[in-house]
Amino acid sequence: MTESHEIRSEAQLREVIGEEIPGLQEKNIDHLNEFALEFLAKSPFLVLCTADDQGNMDASPKGDAPGFVEVVDRHTLLLPDRPGNKLAYGHRNIIANPKVGLIFMIPGTPETLRVNGDGVLSADPQLLQQLAARGKPATLVLKVTVREAFFHCAKAFIRSGLWQHQQWPPRHKVSFGEMLARQRGEKAEVAAAIDEFVAKDYAENL
Repeated sequence: MTESHEIRSEAQLREVIGEEIPGLQEKNIDHLNEFALEFLAKSPFLVLCTADDQGNMDASPKGDAPGFVEVVDRHTLLLPDRPGNKLAYGHRNIIANPKVGLIFMIPGTPETLRVNGDGVLSADPQLLQQLAARGKPATLVLKVTVREAFFHCAKAFIRSGLWQHQQWPPRHKVSFGEMLARQRGEKAEVAAAIDEFVAKDYAENL
């Protein structure tokens, strides 16, 4: 992209994509309505977006049984945190900057639910137990105060064919062992040992 074609103002943007559709902003509301509540109860997966105080961003997948995000009321959600790699990118971002964005999905449903708001981390033992799964309490809880909620149309999923299982390619193998071994200049047996550890962690540490 040449410099002369860079878009650096909303006026330039509107010249390319056109003006927003009148009335469409009405779908954006400041609470969870009955349609959002129904969607949340069926959703087993979301992507959590955070940013630090410098604007550096992170997007992290979160998932569990359908309805794993608890609705306290129409303005409040509780998102349990499960055992992970402890890099804590999103956690550290939330401490620095409470603004969060979430996009909820239901397999086979091409529309998504987007929620924006403010988050705070809690280690309240009662909340951790309240959001337990598989006999283990949550490691942390993210409390989200909802500032905006709206449904997103299906076009991205239709174009990508994401839920069309007939179009799915064979599963792509991701080997953390191969990645780390190559990065460190290690041998194949090191890669195999790392992959074995990851597989065991998947099986025993959800």
